[in-house]
Amino acid sequence: MKRVLVSDSMASEVAEILGNAPGIKVDVKTGMKPDELKAIIKDYDALIVRSATKVTAEIIEAAAKLSAIGRAGAGVDNIDIPAASKRGIVVMNTPGGNTVTAGEHAIAMMVSLARKIPQATASMKAGLWEKSKFMGNEYSNKTLGVIGLGRVGAVVADRAIGLKMNVIAHDPFISPEVAEKMGVKMVSMDELYAHSDFITVHSPLAKETRNLLNEESFAKMKKGVFLIHCARGGIVNEKALYDALKSGKVAGAAIDVFEEEPTKNMDLIGLDNVICTPHLGASTDEAQTNVAIAIAHQIAAYFATGEIKGAVNFPSVSADVMAMIRPYLDLAEKLGTFQAQLLTGAIQEVTIEYSGEILNHNVAPITISLVKGLLDPILTETVNYINAPVIARERGIKIVEVKSTETKDYTNMIALTVKTSKESSQTAGAVFGKKDLRIVRVNEFSVEIVPEGYMLAVSNDDMPGVIGNLGTTLGKNKVNIARLHLSRDAQAKKALVVLNTDSPVASDVLDKLRKLPHVVSVTPIKM
Repeated sequence: MKRVLVSDSMASEVAEILGNAPGIKVDVKTGMKPDELKAIIKDYDALIVRSATKVTAEIIEAAAKLSAIGRAGAGVDNIDIPAASKRGIVVMNTPGGNTVTAGEHAIAMMVSLARKIPQATASMKAGLWEKSKFMGNEYSNKTLGVIGLGRVGAVVADRAIGLKMNVIAHDPFISPEVAEKMGVKMVSMDELYAHSDFITVHSPLAKETRNLLNEESFAKMKKGVFLIHCARGGIVNEKALYDALKSGKVAGAAIDVFEEEPTKNMDLIGLDNVICTPHLGASTDEAQTNVAIAIAHQIAAYFATGEIKGAVNFPSVSADVMAMIRPYLDLAEKLGTFQAQLLTGAIQEVTIEYSGEILNHNVAPITISLVKGLLDPILTETVNYINAPVIARERGIKIVEVKSTETKDYTNMIALTVKTSKESSQTAGAVFGKKDLRIVRVNEFSVEIVPEGYMLAVSNDDMPGVIGNLGTTLGKNKVNIARLHLSRDAQAKKALVVLNTDSPVASDVLDKLRKLPHVVSVTPIKM
């Protein structure tokens, strides 16, 4: 039975969906203090939060069983993702559930800013009738510059076009052709600053975007520009914005997100030409219900089938795609596990070459599966699909993906080259039919090894009697051979024998095998 904790207030559908899912028990405990959450988190397999719960490294360290964290919403600023990844915890969010709501809020803020609606409302509530004081600005036929043309930015652009605005945008990840289909012209950042009457920000907060709009940025903008900021606090430098508003460079700002939340920057929000909301971009009944339902289904699917959807620290894989790539995931992990047990020295670089039909799929999850298989046999700590890339990075292991269009011996193949401090070695694997996995190469030897159970890899001189001696020694020690794979390098007079056995081979028997004539090495392998 998997236990799921919901620690923030959200739509009742969450408890209903998870409560009806087989094998899941859900508890709703909201308003807990950090120490209270820390005290009980050890009992749960998954945690679902909104923005109130702070999932810190300390909380994660106390979560002995936790394998998934779900965020009902897009922002994951309140979750320590590096700490979660290191512990092998998948972090999922629901970026699409509040897309329309967030976009509509930016448009509402823009309209309210241009027509000074909040200021006029406050004046009237104070018993005044200051009609001439609140002269507004039209937005029709004005130019809106959109920074970040992702899901929310695209909604804003669409609504702005409906308001008869000219929309330009900057986003290094969107092609001009895609933007053109939206009715948007892609421009450089400097062009956007120079030509926009209104600027709206919809980029994610990252190292590259922190303080993206700063003193230098405001200096490049048109005098009298209006700024709408409904993305993430920290993208706009608040000190620089304050100065630009005071100088008149920026005519007005509509702000929904802040560097610190709740904000203490009363100087900024106290300006007459600033309107603000307390991070309401996703705050509609419809959006909160949508994201709650979405994260509940994602957590339920994760425990039911292993499907990972909306993950921020692992490539998302739908159930349909997972069914198609499952054989490759299994092959990659087994290939890594097999090769890891043949290596000597510390791993420095891993090159994975993909060829054939496998290139029709996203290979990122397959690479992670291979790295997991490679690290698992050589580390005492738990290695899984989430923390494998983190562990490799911490150990300075370079991971290289190569996609080859060359015709190979097999219709789909994964070739692995591992460089260590002492050697370089190669293996390759293929999927036969739909799910039969084979290791087809070990260094210079062509093989067809079934990677399962207990195995022995024997390197020997290509001389008569070796196979017979191996079989006799194992037989005398009551070890049954399930399969035998033999490959020869006649020119080098070397051979490789890989045996599958029904049981593990004891260390004293391994010593006997190593002392046989013409045997160079014997390596036990457990798959």
